[in-house]
Amino acid sequence: MKKHIITLLILLISVQLTSAQTDRELWVEELTKMSEPVLTALAKDKLKATMPTEQSSFDYGDRSKFAGLEAFGRLMAGIAPWLELGPSNTKEGKLRETYIELAQKAIHNAVNPKSKDYLNFDKGAQPLVDAAFLAQGFLRAPKQLWEPLSDDTKQMVIDAFKKSRTIKNVPYNNWLLFAATVEAFFVKFTDEADYLRIEYALNKHMEWYVGDGLYSDGKYYHWDYYNSFVIHPMLIDVVTTIKEANHPYKRLYDDVIKRAQRYSKILERQVSPEGTYPVVGRSSVYRFGSFQSLAQIALLEQLPKDLSEGQVRSALTAVLKRVLQAKGTYDKKGWLQLGVVGHQPKMAEPYINTGSLYLTSLGFLPLGLPESHSFWTSKSEPWTMVKIWGGDDSVVRDAYQN
Repeated sequence: MKKHIITLLILLISVQLTSAQTDRELWVEELTKMSEPVLTALAKDKLKATMPTEQSSFDYGDRSKFAGLEAFGRLMAGIAPWLELGPSNTKEGKLRETYIELAQKAIHNAVNPKSKDYLNFDKGAQPLVDAAFLAQGFLRAPKQLWEPLSDDTKQMVIDAFKKSRTIKNVPYNNWLLFAATVEAFFVKFTDEADYLRIEYALNKHMEWYVGDGLYSDGKYYHWDYYNSFVIHPMLIDVVTTIKEANHPYKRLYDDVIKRAQRYSKILERQVSPEGTYPVVGRSSVYRFGSFQSLAQIALLEQLPKDLSEGQVRSALTAVLKRVLQAKGTYDKKGWLQLGVVGHQPKMAEPYINTGSLYLTSLGFLPLGLPESHSFWTSKSEPWTMVKIWGGDDSVVRDAYQN
């Protein structure tokens, strides 16, 4: 009898592990599906020649001159943690090696003034945004995206980021963090940082904290997902970097993390039992990127005690399936299309084009945790809204947290 019970337990554990690994396999499949057209084209110096630049309207003019850096910078910020795991002899590790090589070649072409795909780092204001996302990529994967580069390529990256410093009239809102994130790159990899840009952005965002894990976007609070697209993740990356450099503002680290932890709980509660979530506010076509902050807290192993890894993985996987597996998410050549669920061009703001959409990759940050990590091997669990709407009487009330 005992032997049968032990056998049954082994089978149950095996099923749970298989299920968890299947989640990871799905995530890797979706991330590489999204990444392949961008990285392959840029690695071959053919991104500008092949990437579509769909816009829903032209109220802000033709945005195609920004599309390349938007696609590449945002994708690098999202895929970097996975790449940082490095190559291995596993199936996934070999696939990762391929994408690391593509990313390194793409970086060279993106910053090489002699390449056809030399990207725009200083014409218009938009390049500051996407220089910051690219900087996040380097901050999140220094061993795979920065250290292996040749000295010449490193210098071209530095020169490209310096160009973004010339951009004037930076909006008085979350955009301050874009300048700060570029400077965080200079802190980590050079001795040429302008700390004033970092300190100013941090000072203003400390002023703009409105409580309960939320920051206003400048003077006024916006009900959208910019706390997740930009604010919490860039605050964490910037403050972590200057903490490592022993800057006095390292004192902000604990508060920044605690606030992001509270916001991660709010995001987890946005996921309905069906894997949908409230689509509200601007830039909703960034899809899975709406959950970057929750994904980052999971990556950093800083989830609040009452959020299990299994429930967070299950919630994020449910969202991933709803927004990235819908018909029309990609065009016939594999490029993302405007929309939240499939192709919905009218949902995109005038500042959004095909390149902008690759911010959706920022939901994939937990792939930076290895395959053996408990985030991936723990059993699937119902997330908060599944419990509540299923009548589970064990659910504890939510509470304001400051």
